[in-house]
Amino acid sequence: MHSWTDNLRFAFQPVVNLRTGAVTALEILARPETGDVLAEARRDPELDGRLAVLALRAAARKETLLPLHLNVFAATLADLGGLTPLHDAVRAAGRMPWEVTLDVVPPCIHVPHRALLEAVATLREQGFRISADGIGDGDVPLRLLADLAPDLVKLDASLLARPAVVRAMRTFCEQLGALVAVEGVETELQCAAALAAGAQLAQGELFAPPARVPVADVYVPPRSPGSLAAPRSGPPVREFVRPAALLPVTASAGQVRALLTGSPDVSGVLLVDQAGVPVRSVHRSRFLLSMSGRYGHALYADRPAFKLGDAPRTVGADATAWEVLDVVAVGGRDRTSDDVAVVDHRGRCVGVVRLADLVRALAETRVEEAAGLNPLTRLPGSDAITAEVDRWLAEGRTFALSWLDIDHFKQVNDGAGFAAGDELIRSVGRTLQAAVAGHARVGHIGGDDFLVLAQEEVLDALAGPVLDTPWAAGGRPVTLSLATVVCGPGEVSDHRQAAARLAPLKKAAKALRGTSWVLARAGLPGYEIRRGSGAAPAQAGYAAAEPLG
Repeated sequence: MHSWTDNLRFAFQPVVNLRTGAVTALEILARPETGDVLAEARRDPELDGRLAVLALRAAARKETLLPLHLNVFAATLADLGGLTPLHDAVRAAGRMPWEVTLDVVPPCIHVPHRALLEAVATLREQGFRISADGIGDGDVPLRLLADLAPDLVKLDASLLARPAVVRAMRTFCEQLGALVAVEGVETELQCAAALAAGAQLAQGELFAPPARVPVADVYVPPRSPGSLAAPRSGPPVREFVRPAALLPVTASAGQVRALLTGSPDVSGVLLVDQAGVPVRSVHRSRFLLSMSGRYGHALYADRPAFKLGDAPRTVGADATAWEVLDVVAVGGRDRTSDDVAVVDHRGRCVGVVRLADLVRALAETRVEEAAGLNPLTRLPGSDAITAEVDRWLAEGRTFALSWLDIDHFKQVNDGAGFAAGDELIRSVGRTLQAAVAGHARVGHIGGDDFLVLAQEEVLDALAGPVLDTPWAAGGRPVTLSLATVVCGPGEVSDHRQAAARLAPLKKAAKALRGTSWVLARAGLPGYEIRRGSGAAPAQAGYAAAEPLG
């Protein structure tokens, strides 16, 4: 007898960790050859539950050891009160329930919320993980999302056009203890936007399309300089932009040669598509060397110049000179003199920059920075950090500004001597630098005070090594106080307002006994005690606080 399952196949799409580039799980997708079994499953909970079991068995046949994601409609869970057959199938397949994440799929508005929450509680007791699917393109109320308290929230890629929403969702998920994933990522720009907004996971055609055979190797775009690390200060690239020599990607080698020989100041030609996006980069010396060799002109003159070019090196128009150097550093040494194309937000070429111009400007910048370094720690002073804060604000970025000092430092100097005090300051500075490892800017603003500018997601990695170290000077134990304010777009206007929000947090941190850490968000009242007397580090809560600005 012919069954609907005879025409049903399953495809596997990887869920990718944006930080490591590794595949963390596989989502199993039903691919019927005829009919629309998914539309039927939406109306028939029993059928939907059966699909989840079949998807699991399909994965078991492929012998994949990766964690699995199975889609289940919210109405199915509310109607069935759980998925007992699925639990049995997981055990029969030799897997454990905590290796399976159930993606709860909208619609949700007309689903009895109490029944849904009870079903999810049952599944959690069995060990299954829960993901809220289709956020941003479905009808999941925020209150329901909070009540579900999912382990993972999957955002629709359309939200990437509204980065403030994604960042807000990231903050919301942090409160829930959930990770953030972006579904439907198709372009490198979307991938970069997902990273910048703080998403940890992603899936989509860019990494790997759904396939009948699970894949372990996926394409992950190389991170753009500074995508995770705090951008290094330096002159903006727009100060060095020169006009670009552009030809269509269909240009012949003869056309390129004519342009170069007629324009001795042109160091290279960019071949662009119809939209003005660089496709190939033709370097003057290498190109003319190929053309001037024996038979070179005869061989290449009428052939596409595309074949004599290289992949272009590009940076955004808002990049810094240091970020351009990061791009130049990738690849062979023979390309260090290539022009770097500067592109706008649509990838269109707006000019080129030359390495010699950047090196000269950066050398001057280094001299200026060296003059502002603290002689004790060789760290930059407050001017460098506050200038960076203003640049982040201008770019509309969320940032965390932290102040750190040594408690009762005068007593350290009086009791252990100024030499021991100086060495303690140097040790704290070195530990801070090692903890951030290029992911933040550390400044020594004088005495025993330090400023740190970082992205919010690196705060724990930054604070742990510094606050967990048993500090001492002259044999006497020493404690530290750390205060942090997280500022989102529009919450402060400049570094002065950020510092004003930080000021009462310093007082709050110093009022706690032992090594302490308090954190506040510029847009919210109160502060969170993360370290210090009366708060367990793993269970921070909001305490009453004086107004923050």
